[in-house]
Parts: sequence; structure tokens; C-alpha cells
Amino acid sequence: MAKDIKKVVLAYSGGLDTSIILKWLQETYDCEVVTFTADLGQGEELEPARRKAEMFGIKDIRIEDLREEFVRDFVFPMFRANTVYEGQYLLGTSIARPLIAKRLVEIAQETGADAISHGATGKGNDQVRFELTANALDPSIAVIAPWREWDLRSRTALLNYAEKNQIPIAKDKRGEAPFSVDANLLHTSSEGMVLEDPAVPFPDYVPQRTVDPEKAPDTPEIITIGFEKGDPVSINGEKLSPATLLTRLNELGGKHGVGRLDLVENRFVGMKSRGLYETPGGAILLVAHRGIESITLDRGEAHLKDELMPKYAELIYNGFWYSPEREMLQALIDKSQEFVTGEVTVKLYKGSANVIARSSPNSLYSMDLVTFEEGAVAYDHHDAEGFIRLNALRLKTYAARRLSLRRPR
Repeated sequence: MAKDIKKVVLAYSGGLDTSIILKWLQETYDCEVVTFTADLGQGEELEPARRKAEMFGIKDIRIEDLREEFVRDFVFPMFRANTVYEGQYLLGTSIARPLIAKRLVEIAQETGADAISHGATGKGNDQVRFELTANALDPSIAVIAPWREWDLRSRTALLNYAEKNQIPIAKDKRGEAPFSVDANLLHTSSEGMVLEDPAVPFPDYVPQRTVDPEKAPDTPEIITIGFEKGDPVSINGEKLSPATLLTRLNELGGKHGVGRLDLVENRFVGMKSRGLYETPGGAILLVAHRGIESITLDRGEAHLKDELMPKYAELIYNGFWYSPEREMLQALIDKSQEFVTGEVTVKLYKGSANVIARSSPNSLYSMDLVTFEEGAVAYDHHDAEGFIRLNALRLKTYAARRLSLRRPR
């Protein structure tokens, strides 16, 4: 297999692990490597990745700002469904992997590369997400997963390999890291080491993006989010691009301790994993979107969306963004958003984000129908009697059988 690979596109962060992978690819496959580094809003300076790649003799170095595409084409479509995995998780890592893999495939097609490569380990979900995406977009491109091929099974082995090959090792990498962090514009995910025991509360130094809710401001902050066809477009009347809007919501939510989640999840590869997730902007967006839907969606629409959402969430978590069934569900979800336009007012306070007002030019809410006073639209209370009789018929029949079986014979 190695001799067939002439050029590989590597998802490259510039960190120690992907630098080791870069060198390993050069050694093992004797191939040209194209590095690809994506800015998804992780908050890190990316130019060091360029300098690191140059140090390895890489000629084709790609560094791309994908923040707008990430939020517009991946995060917002997902939030139209009010998507949460296992009832809580806002899928911050899961939704980023299809975009990275898509760009790896596109660069491979553009450069004539034979393969793409990623740094996901053999224990996690990311290897599945990267590779399912690649197979869905171009099955002719091979995928190299170093963690499943090499014999570097420990941190010590990785460091020894780095030293042997003169790969720079930061001082904080020589010991065991207390935990690992994955970050993008939607969330931060902290896992491993000090977080591995789910019976032990996470240390105060772990959170990256949110203040402790108990130490958040004592004064609530009220914001208004504008929506058009299901997507947020403004904050407090100011029109913002997708990435700028989510950045602003992250700042507001982080300041008030919104969006922390200590979760034990069920990985697709068969094990449980504990992590601390911080999704401040996403947590605000979730409640705000449900707020605008509450007055613009018909009950049948809203309930059908809620019934389908767990399946949709599972598809994204398991790496099936480019599957036909996810695209089918997306078409249904997007259709439901046709009239989801208006404004939602949210109160942020000590870890909570609560809707306190909502309005829409497309509202289905009728004051005349709900008022306890005489409304302009006549509502005959007797109409409810027939509705109750029809729905009670099967319950009466069921009760009659139960009671008959209890009577002595």
C-alpha cells in the first residue's frame, strides 16, 4: 500500500501529534505531503503551523479561514432542528469534522493527491467522522489513519519519536497533559486525565470559555436575537454575519456562565467517555430558536421535528452528515423554517438563558383565541365536548374490560 501513495493531504494543526504524523508519513510512505490547517474559531494563532510545516520541507501549505462557512453551512442548519445528542450535547465536535474532511478531499482532488490523513486516534469518534465523509465524497481517495497503523502506543513513545527526529517539543508537552482540549467557534471540549473518572467533579481550572456561574455578574443581561427563516441574523438590532453573531453570543454566554455541560456520552466505537463541554453561544441559540418556533410553527410541524431530531442528532454524532438520510431530514427541517422569522428576547443570568419575550410577523398565536374575556373570534366551549368524547371512547372501552376482569364470577 505504501508504495502506491505519492501525495497525501494532512489535516495539520502544527501541534506535536500532527507534526509527528507529518514526519511519519514522509518516512513510511516516502510521499509528498500537503498540509491543511483550518481556522474554525479555535482561538489559536495559525501562522506557527505554517512555520512548522516549512521546517519539514513542505512546499504546499494551506491555511484557510472557514469560520463563516462552518457556522453558515453546518452549525446553523443543525440548529434549525434544535439538535441535541442524548438529550444534552450540542455536537460541537461532531459538526466540525465533516467540513474539515470535505476540504481535505477537495484539496486532494485539486492537487491530484492519492490520500488524505488525519490525527484522530483509534479510540474516538473522529476517525469515523473523517473517514465516512471522505468515502461519501470521493471513494477513490485513500485514507491514512496513523494511529491505527503505527506502533507508537504511548505518550513516551511519541516523545521518543519526536526527539529522535528533532521535532520540537514544547516544555508543557514533556509531562502528561492534565486534559486535552478540542475547540472551534461552537464549543470547547475538554477530555482525558483529570476528567476520566466520572465520579470526580472537574477541577476549576478546566473550563476554557465560561466563567463559573456562581461568579457570574449579579445583574442579569437581556438581549434580543433576530431570526430569518430559522437562522439568527441579528443581536439587539445589529445585523451580523453568521460567524460574527456566534462569536458575540459566545462572549455574552461565557460572561454569564451559560452553556457548561459535564457529560458521560456513548461513543459510536462502543465505549463511554466523560468530558466537559462549553457551548455558551449555542446554548443561547438553542433556547432562542425554540422560542421563535413556539409562535411560528404549527403543533404538528413542531412535534414532528421533535420526534425526528434524535435520529438527526445521532446521524451527525456518528459521522453521517453526507448520508442520504441526513439530507432527507434536512430538507424536511428546512421546509419547516419557512415562516420562522421574528425576534426573541433572552435573559442571561448565572448560568441560565431564558426566553422572556418573542414576536413574529408570522405568528400563529391568537390573543382572541386565548383570552379569558370575550374575544373577537368566537370560540364555543361546547366544541371541546365532542373532542373529548371521541378521544375518551377507547379509554372507556379499555376501562370496561379491566373492571369486568376484577368482578368475582
